Amino acid sequence: MSKSISGFSKLSKSKKIDWIVSTYFSNRKEAKTVLKQYWNTNEKLQQLHDEFIENTITNFYLPLGVAPNFLINKHLFTIPMAIEESSVVAAASKAAKFWLDRGGFKAEVISTKKIGQVHFMYSGGFDTLKAYFNHIKPQLFVNAKPITKNMENRGGGILDIELIDKNHDIPNYYQLHATFETLDAMGANFINSCLESFANTFKTEVENYDDLENTNIDIVMSILSNYVPECLVRAEVSCKVEDLNEDANISPQDFVNKFIQAVRIAEVEPYRAVTHNKGVMNGIDAVVLATGNDFRAVEAGVHAFASRNGSYSSLTHASVEDGIFKFWIEIPLALGTVGGLTGLHPLVKLSLEMLNKPSAKELMMIVAVAGLAQNFAALRSLTTTGIQQGHMKMHLMNILNQYHASDNEKIVLIEHFKTNVVTHNAVVEAIENLRR
Repeated sequence: MSKSISGFSKLSKSKKIDWIVSTYFSNRKEAKTVLKQYWNTNEKLQQLHDEFIENTITNFYLPLGVAPNFLINKHLFTIPMAIEESSVVAAASKAAKFWLDRGGFKAEVISTKKIGQVHFMYSGGFDTLKAYFNHIKPQLFVNAKPITKNMENRGGGILDIELIDKNHDIPNYYQLHATFETLDAMGANFINSCLESFANTFKTEVENYDDLENTNIDIVMSILSNYVPECLVRAEVSCKVEDLNEDANISPQDFVNKFIQAVRIAEVEPYRAVTHNKGVMNGIDAVVLATGNDFRAVEAGVHAFASRNGSYSSLTHASVEDGIFKFWIEIPLALGTVGGLTGLHPLVKLSLEMLNKPSAKELMMIVAVAGLAQNFAALRSLTTTGIQQGHMKMHLMNILNQYHASDNEKIVLIEHFKTNVVTHNAVVEAIENLRR
């Protein structure tokens, strides 16, 4: 039975583990062995991992794979991907190879604005508040100078601050809505520090403004937004329809027709769009994670963007004009290549070096391409052979490992399923037959 504990965070890692295994596991020795076997034998490296978060008891590993042959804006990349789902890296690699011979991927950053807000309540008249905001706005910039100086020296900083009236949504609710340029940093700490400076100035300077009493302004919170519709990147592929001729079982024109219909379905049907976009995020999250960025923030912002017109819809789009097939994505990605884990995690540093130490803009383009490639591979399978043929063959090894297949058994069964349909039941039956 579980029990509460006081002062857990102050315990040593060893004591934390002792409490965990004695409280939750029947086989304490086995549980402790599993936890410890994932520790890094390099003590300094393990200490680094321990200090990334609080109450660390072990490391949780994900495979780091690579997808080669990505031609992006005429430059070749091998893209690192950290993910546990089978077939993702294989699908990305296959899409990259497919488009390598058809001109590759083109990508461009459309804009890089990021957003933060000071949320506050105000019970007086709006005209008076507006006058105060116009009066204090220059001071908001001045008082944030100690925070923004270094960023401004590199060409970034605060772009603008607006007063937003949200009184129609919640009585007495208003915002200071600020936009930022954070260059190669994702910028969360920078933005939040600026916002807290704005809030402090906005609240305290009321005392020196005769027409407004400071009791009328109540700061609720100051926080960046992970919805960044103006931090936008576009990636696309295109070729003549007749060049889409790799599958002998379907003509290029029939393939294109089915492919475009599949995209249109995802544009209008939310049930399909969610799964469609999940496939996009398979590629995006894997690169975001490998490069030490915040995949939860990216996910939240991307899905909000997919709903921006009032209904959840596809992130990718396709068309044919004058015999040219085009497939593209426009997606908000707030990424960084300096700060956070980018300079701390050894594998993140390797991943960024593998990508030729990209700027944040370059990383945005690479990540968008990975999402587009993943979606192309998924739609190509769905509209031709079906998704399960390739996916289940990649999943075969997971099933074999689940049933502790020996090396010899794996050789026999992998060969068997080259010509047989892979399902969980079929694999289990084959293992049992082999062991008989």
